[in-house]
Amino acid sequence: MANSATGDSVLERVVRVLETFTVDRTTQTASDIGRRAHLPSSTAHRVVNELVAAGLLERDDDNRVHLGMRLWELALRGSPALRLRQAALPHMERVQARVREHTQLAVLEHDSALFLERLSHPQAGANITRIAGRLPLHASSSGLVLLAYADPELQERILAGPRRALTRETVTDAAALRRLLADIRRRGHVVAPGSIETVSTGVAVPVRDASGDVVAALSVVLPRETAPDEAIAALVRAARGIRSDLSSPPASH
Repeated sequence: MANSATGDSVLERVVRVLETFTVDRTTQTASDIGRRAHLPSSTAHRVVNELVAAGLLERDDDNRVHLGMRLWELALRGSPALRLRQAALPHMERVQARVREHTQLAVLEHDSALFLERLSHPQAGANITRIAGRLPLHASSSGLVLLAYADPELQERILAGPRRALTRETVTDAAALRRLLADIRRRGHVVAPGSIETVSTGVAVPVRDASGDVVAALSVVLPRETAPDEAIAALVRAARGIRSDLSSPPASH
């Protein structure tokens, strides 16, 4: 694709525009997008217009734009994340029926934990996780599991820092974090009290595919005073069930 005067390609500009949308910022003006994407106003309006014409963005009656249904459609076609979510959901529902708090599925993506699904009870405690939201690997229970089984290069990059503390109990010391990751691999789960929110405890286990590779983390968020043993047992059973379902060939239609 042709480069701009600043050296970035058309594709790079499109990605920067799409990345200005977040789970909390779902609708914007073209001017807002240009400012957040660090693009000239004329460039931002042109890229937005082209994305609207392609159906990747859509305009509302106030001339503000949001992500389009066609983008969602393309993202789901043949997505490994979709098959993982479909395999995990029945098992997540069984976990959720027992814990009656929050049950979550996350994958490793760009040095963070990306959440594909979350089930929550209406009266559940605090939880900042959102579907399609991200949390740091070193701070969230899901992230710690994903980091523990990640390739050594990624582990060393995260251990090299910097690592931001979300609470006073977030593990940020490199030596302590290294010991914690080794403990997760030994035990096969993590219990992380207060690492994201002081009133909550994150509990997570690895989810493996047919070959035994860790492809996701399955977690629950419990009130701080709740003992984690029952949740750990439910998560381990669910992770085994997901692996079994991932080992089966996908249903044909």
